[in-house]
Amino acid sequence: MAAPFKTWTVLPHGQLTAVTGNILTVVGDIHMPIGDFPRRMTVVRLKDGGLVIFSAIALNEDEMARLEAFGTPAYLIVPCDRHRLDAPIYKQRYPDLQVITPAGGREKVQQAVPVDAVSADFGDPSVVLVDVAGTGQHEAALEVSGSDGLTLIVNEIIGSIHGAKGLGGWLLGVMGFAGDEPQVPTAVKLQFAKGKAALAAQLRAWALRPDLKRIIVSHGDIIDQDPQGALNRLAESLD
Repeated sequence: MAAPFKTWTVLPHGQLTAVTGNILTVVGDIHMPIGDFPRRMTVVRLKDGGLVIFSAIALNEDEMARLEAFGTPAYLIVPCDRHRLDAPIYKQRYPDLQVITPAGGREKVQQAVPVDAVSADFGDPSVVLVDVAGTGQHEAALEVSGSDGLTLIVNEIIGSIHGAKGLGGWLLGVMGFAGDEPQVPTAVKLQFAKGKAALAAQLRAWALRPDLKRIIVSHGDIIDQDPQGALNRLAESLD
């Protein structure tokens, strides 16, 4: 795990893209020995104009200006202790940010940035922070309801990288982050082996939501074709 940044450090990234009227997302890359590893930040605007930033990525100033025009950064969700790389520099830039992380990862996240809470009431019933069942309170997700349905924002429990090539792509496939279909990464299956049944139940519970429109993942492409079916297949892979 790379050391968290202490100064504003911009790695390669794309542009903020609107998913819905109240959700923006952007994909960047982290260079690793196996090649570039895609990572995603998702930003949700609350009804009061505050922003919930899920898995922060430092952006260039043009894109940060777009983010700030979208709303006021209010909450920083560190969805697991491995996603703390940019958390300290976001807190430096926005001192009023409330930093939230699941209880199971609080100790490690606290080493990088002060944690304000392990749960949240955003004052907006359309945005709900969830401790993902079966992960021992080590993974957080967001459920965002909108006029077009439910957007589910998850972290590392689903890998959905498409088009990965070369040795790095092969290794990402072996790790369960890349492939033709979304997968539960191998590291997740190993880390949460004792909770696999509960995690599978969580995936099936989400699949039962008839309003589910899309799944946004931290590593890979948005799943917007039959997301319910994808969740059921992922649950089957844990059985």
